[in-house]
Amino acid sequence: GLKHRREVPGKSAIFSGEHFVLEETDWYLLNLFRLWWHYGISFLRLQMWVEEVMEKFMRIYKYQAHGYAFSSLEELLRSLGGDAFVNMTQRSVAESLLEVGVTQRFVDDVIAAVLRSSYGQSVMVPAFAGAMSLAGAQGSTWAVEGGNKLVCSGLLKLTKANVIPARVTGISLHSSEGRALYQVHYEGSEGQGSAFYDMVVVTTPLHPGRSNFTFENFEPPITDFFRAFQPSVTSVVHGYLNSSYFGFPDPKLFPFASILTTDTPNLFFNAMDNICPVNISAAFRRKQPQEAAVWRVLSQQPLDKQQLKTLFRSYYSVQVTEWQAYPRYDATKSLPPIVLHENLFYLSGVEWVASSMEMIAVAAKNVALLAYNRWHQDLEKIDQKDLMHKVKTEL
Repeated sequence: GLKHRREVPGKSAIFSGEHFVLEETDWYLLNLFRLWWHYGISFLRLQMWVEEVMEKFMRIYKYQAHGYAFSSLEELLRSLGGDAFVNMTQRSVAESLLEVGVTQRFVDDVIAAVLRSSYGQSVMVPAFAGAMSLAGAQGSTWAVEGGNKLVCSGLLKLTKANVIPARVTGISLHSSEGRALYQVHYEGSEGQGSAFYDMVVVTTPLHPGRSNFTFENFEPPITDFFRAFQPSVTSVVHGYLNSSYFGFPDPKLFPFASILTTDTPNLFFNAMDNICPVNISAAFRRKQPQEAAVWRVLSQQPLDKQQLKTLFRSYYSVQVTEWQAYPRYDATKSLPPIVLHENLFYLSGVEWVASSMEMIAVAAKNVALLAYNRWHQDLEKIDQKDLMHKVKTEL
């Protein structure tokens, strides 16, 4: 029952702190010409690289449709793209793109701007995460009418699950007839409670200060994964854009609805865009550039008054949300496990491969299939090799 939110056209540009290094126009061919003029065929090489990665990644949907699952992130990646996909979690996106002929200038201008906007990080993020981010920046993604949160609430409603509104404080291991049994302890508005389960899926990141619950009676013990998250600050500002800061003294002439930035030391924000409501009527239109509009500014630190004054001539309100948005990617780290214990599974480790709604959805279905296959001892559906051949044979 979900609907696409209507797209509202708007042009983008990349800002260096002093000037725009790349500007989008209303004409597709002119945009291609500008890319070629500035960067040669780097954008074509980028597109070919991203398409190759995504074509292999899409195999996961065929595998899952046939009930196949994987007990580790490495096995999942290996089934899609061999060791090359696993290696893409260990080397940077900059290194991978330079290797296929993308120029350093294109990496510094365009790739850096996209990654600063999506992950708030540099071109040193791992290549697989970078590929997912760059695929999402090519305009093929879409939003849900009413807000993307409806994906989660809709799925929860379809499962007809018994939801206990409480905070989990711990998971302890017990046994029943030789099978593991997990006691989940929680604390809600009605006090403390607990319940026993045959299977448990942990979806919160097992990171100090994030999960805040303990594992008891496990041997060897289950501990947090000591990895950092990237802090992100989202400032929603209702005000008048200071177009002069971007080189447009006359605000009526400012043409952009989205501004990305290069990795420049004096830039205090990663990206900003003129946002639209989650419900868009047929009569909705973007505000004219000289009018007060609602802008979303992404930064790594809260904006001070001077920085707000730099971006806006004046403003009516500022709403700030600080959160640990994404993993702080470190290409030298190994990937977290999926299986923590016999029937205790971990979902959020996939964020260290790449962090997106689609990756979490893929990981969730993988865990569901893995739990089902392990419970029914259908080992032929777990960690199988040469799956493309097996799937074709089944068809």
